[in-house]
Amino acid sequence: MAELRDLTLVLGDQLDLDAAAFDGFDASVDAVWMAEVAQESTHVWSSKPRTALFLSAMRHFALALQSAGRPLQYTRLDAADNAGSLQAQLRADILRLRPKRLVMTAPGDWRVLQAIKAVAEANGLPLDIREDRHFFCSVREFAAHAKGRKSLRVEYFYREQRKRHGVLMNGDEPVGGQWNFDADNREAFGAAGPGDVPPRTAFAPDAVTRDVIALVNTRFASHPGQLDSFAWPVTRAQGLQALHAFIKERLPLFGRYQDAMWPGDPWLYHAHLSAALNLKLLNPREVVAAAEAAHHAGHAPLASVEGFIRQILGWREYVRGIYWTQMPGYLERNAQGAREDLPAWFWTGATDMACLRDALAQTLAHGYANHIQRLMVTGLYALMLGVDPKQVHDWYLAVYVDAVEWVELPNTLGMSQYADGGVMGSKPYIATGKYIQRMSPHCKGCRYDPALRSGDTACPFTTLYWDYLMRHEATLAKNPRMALQVKNVARLTDAQKQAVGERAAAIRRGEVAAVAGSGVDTTMEGAPHA
Repeated sequence: MAELRDLTLVLGDQLDLDAAAFDGFDASVDAVWMAEVAQESTHVWSSKPRTALFLSAMRHFALALQSAGRPLQYTRLDAADNAGSLQAQLRADILRLRPKRLVMTAPGDWRVLQAIKAVAEANGLPLDIREDRHFFCSVREFAAHAKGRKSLRVEYFYREQRKRHGVLMNGDEPVGGQWNFDADNREAFGAAGPGDVPPRTAFAPDAVTRDVIALVNTRFASHPGQLDSFAWPVTRAQGLQALHAFIKERLPLFGRYQDAMWPGDPWLYHAHLSAALNLKLLNPREVVAAAEAAHHAGHAPLASVEGFIRQILGWREYVRGIYWTQMPGYLERNAQGAREDLPAWFWTGATDMACLRDALAQTLAHGYANHIQRLMVTGLYALMLGVDPKQVHDWYLAVYVDAVEWVELPNTLGMSQYADGGVMGSKPYIATGKYIQRMSPHCKGCRYDPALRSGDTACPFTTLYWDYLMRHEATLAKNPRMALQVKNVARLTDAQKQAVGERAAAIRRGEVAAVAGSGVDTTMEGAPHA
C-alpha cells in the first residue's frame, strides 16, 4: 500500500457501510481498522451470546468491506500478536501503518471514546470524529431540546420527533387523534396462553459463526451463558429478513401483548430487532418506515404501530441523548444510596422464584429478555433489594446481546434503578408480586404467594415492595406520583412493619430465593463481586 492517509476506525457496534466514517474514503490511500480484543469481553463479565454476536457480526462485516474493495487491517481475537485492548492494539497498528490521520464515527461508549482520544493524542495524530447518522436526533439537537427545561420527559421529546420527521402525522396532528396509545397496550394473555405464536426468526450459524462459537466457548469458557441456541442476525441481509418477518408476523399483536409474559416462551410478539439496530445492521429510519407503512396498508392496528415506533423514535433516541449529555458523571449516580451486592444467582438462574428463574434462564440461554422482564422482573427485584446500581449496570451490560452502554446505562441506572433521582423517569417503578401475577401465570407454579408480605411463603417481591416504601418513605412522600403508595405504609401496624423488615433482612442475607448451585467462582477472570 502507498503511504497511508486515513486509518478509518470501525468498532463492533458500527457495522454500516454507509457510516459517516466512510465519507470521502479513498481505497488508494485509506484503510479500515477493526480489532477483536479480549478487554471488550472482560471489562464486564460479558456473556457468551453477547461476545459471540459481536465477533460474528464483525467478521461478517469484514467480508462485506473486502467485497466493497475497502482495504482492511483486521486483528482477530486469537491472533498471536493481539494486544488485548482497543487502545493497545490501535497503538501498535499506528506504529506499524503510520497513518496521517484517524477517522471514525462517534462511538456509543464514553470509555471507548476516551481511550481512542488518548491514543490519538499520544501519537500526535488528528482524530476526526464524525456524527453518527444512524440516529434521528443528534446529541447537539437533544442538548438543545433539554436546554432550559426543569425536567426532561420522553413524551414531549417523542412528540417533537414525530412532528420533525413527519411520522404518523396527519398535517400538524397525530394520526388517530392522539399521540400515545399505551393504555391500549397492556393486556395479559389470559389462561389460554399466547396461542400460536410465530416461531423465532432464526439464522443457523454459518462457517464464520461456528468458528466464533468454538472460539468463545474456549477463550471465555468461564463466562456466563450458552451458545447452543445462537441464531441472531449477524449480517445486514439477515437483519432485513428479521425486520420483514416481524412486520409481517408479529407487529399486528405487538402492542396488545407487549407487556405480557409467558413461562418458557421468550419470544412472544416482541420484535427482537434491538441487537441488529444497535450493531447498525439496520437503520432505525427503515424500521420506523416499515412499521408506518404496515399501518397505512391496513396490516397492523395503530396502537401496535404507534407503540413500536415510540420505542424507536422516542425512547431509543431519548436514552442516547440522556447518556451523552449526562456522562461521565451519570455512571456514578446512586440517588437512593443502594449498597447491596447483586445476588450471585443472577449469573446462574438458581432461584426458586418462578418469574426470575424463567427470565434468568432465557437470558443466559439467548442473551435476551423482553423489556418487561428487564424492568419489572430482574430490574424491579434489584431496585427493591437495594443493589448497588453500578453492579446492576455491569450485569445488564454483560448479559444482553443488544447491550451497548449508550442505551443500556440510562435504561438500567435511570429507568430501572431510579439511581439518577428522576432524570429518566418521574418515579421509581415498583410493584408487589401481584403485578407479575396479573401479567403472567408464573405465580401459579411458584412456592411464594404474591398476596403475602411476610412469613415463610411471602413473595419476595411483595416483601421488598413494602420494605422499599418504608425505607424511602420520607423521600417518596415528596413525589406526587408516589403519594398514594406511600400513604399505605401508615396503615401498617408496628408489628406488621417489623415482620416485613425481618423478612426483607432474611432475603438480603440470602436465606430466601437462592437455591443450591447459585454461587459463582469469583476467582474467574472478569467475574463479578458476589
